[in-house]
Amino acid sequence: MIPQIPTIDLEPLNEYLGQVSSRGRTMLLPALHEAQRLYGWLPREVLEVISRGLRVPLADIHGVVEFYTMFYNEPMPKRVIRVCEDPACHLAGGEGVAEVIEALVAADERVAFERVPCLGMCELAPVGLAGERPGAHLSEGVAKAFVAGTHPEPKAEVYGTERLLTMRLGKVDPLSLADYKGAEGYDVLRWVMTLAPEKVIEVVESLGILGRGGAMFPLGRKWHFTRGAAGSPAEKHIVANADESEPGTFKDRCLMEEDPFALIEGMTVAGYAVGAENGWIFVRGEYPRSFARLQGAVEAARAAGYLGRDILGRKGFHFDIEVRLGAGAYICGEETALFEAIEGKRGFPRIKPPFPTTHGLFQQPTAINNVETLVAMVAGLRVGPKKWRALGTEGSPGTKLFCVSGEVAKPGLYELPFGATVAELIEMAGGCTEGEVQAVLMGGAAGVFVGPEQLGMPLTYEDAKVANVPLGSGVVMVFGEKADLRQALYQLSRFFAHESCGKCFPCQLGSQRQMEILARVAEGETKEGDRIMLADIGFAMTETSLCGLGQTAASAVLSALDQWPELTK
Repeated sequence: MIPQIPTIDLEPLNEYLGQVSSRGRTMLLPALHEAQRLYGWLPREVLEVISRGLRVPLADIHGVVEFYTMFYNEPMPKRVIRVCEDPACHLAGGEGVAEVIEALVAADERVAFERVPCLGMCELAPVGLAGERPGAHLSEGVAKAFVAGTHPEPKAEVYGTERLLTMRLGKVDPLSLADYKGAEGYDVLRWVMTLAPEKVIEVVESLGILGRGGAMFPLGRKWHFTRGAAGSPAEKHIVANADESEPGTFKDRCLMEEDPFALIEGMTVAGYAVGAENGWIFVRGEYPRSFARLQGAVEAARAAGYLGRDILGRKGFHFDIEVRLGAGAYICGEETALFEAIEGKRGFPRIKPPFPTTHGLFQQPTAINNVETLVAMVAGLRVGPKKWRALGTEGSPGTKLFCVSGEVAKPGLYELPFGATVAELIEMAGGCTEGEVQAVLMGGAAGVFVGPEQLGMPLTYEDAKVANVPLGSGVVMVFGEKADLRQALYQLSRFFAHESCGKCFPCQLGSQRQMEILARVAEGETKEGDRIMLADIGFAMTETSLCGLGQTAASAVLSALDQWPELTK
């Protein structure tokens, strides 16, 4: 017999929809989050109410719910325990911890358990989420406290030789606007507002900042194009891409959790320079603490006159920010897929051109930047172009955040000027804890593996280009001499197979086939021709996939097979 589902009280949901219904489909993601918070899952009658309230076809809503992994269309407990199963956590013994936690949760029908892809806390491995509460350095000894929600919440591990972007992390209360202002906060915005917007873009261009999310597009040029696009300020947007979801990457989480006002100030500077009134921060669903702190910071900034109408008394300068929460889809880190998500659709990437600077969010001119990019811009303006360019190299000025994880003594977020070598960064992190370095994953899951002979590479854009090693989002994941690289390759392939959106066949089918082969390889069941087949699949995905996910889904695998062909023997 099918169990009867209790009658659902729809009044709280109707009350919420009454407040947001005028905005229509753009409120679909927030409405689904609110409904799941109220009921634990999304039954049909709830989706029907949302469909009527927001005037979105029910079929479209089902498509959105089924696209995002953190929405549930079957009965679920309101509380979910999630434990990471990707490389950094695996290296730290996460599998054994996950088994203990799963056994604890199995005895409580009020709680669900999930093994999930990277949670963006690799420096704190093994990690998990107990509801919305992050847990770090998990072990069998703390498993009960983690499940109960009493295990202490972690703080970011931050190091560096030049703390420009991270100057406040761990030193001020991230929830206090007064603390932020007391540590040179909003000095840059006040100075910028004394300049003409075109002059601000000129100064930003002189900093030489490239996009820090991996694409490396010049920041000032993007602002210049967006400012020059047709449209009024009310029709232009500044978007912060905070959907940081790639295994090994956690820099943006550290900034958002420990210095949220810096991102808000950076976006406001961008709004002034570009001539845009609308700001959006899209935070990955696995970052509930980042989302909450950004929400609080936006409200505090608005109340103090740093957001809203006539900012700081400047007649005609209007800019405000809305924070949106994702629901578990790595593809939404692709800029056009992120736009689709904000618009209340499945996060499918768009075909380019046209480009976001003219046809971005709501098909209007949009400057979309990574979190670190905006915070670096504020840091560069704070110290001035001369001092900023005195750090790093001519082609890579200033400082960069590097996410060091894996088998090192001091994993964490490192800020240092461009130019230090990979070996020097690993030494700063206390060196490899498991003998000699066997391999380093550079740039993240979409990056490449390098061997010990390549550790002398300077960490600059120009040197990385010569070596054909992407800096990407600054990932440096270290594998010691005993690490099983076959298992690591399988985990990376599993990540891409799980996260492929399915819009284009090369990625959808290729990532699945790549994972199937590497699953066998990890189990020691290599077949003749596996290496050639993996190379063929990788070439097809790289050359024919629609977006960056499929185009880089085989990068780490192919680089490892080039360096260590014995992995498939």
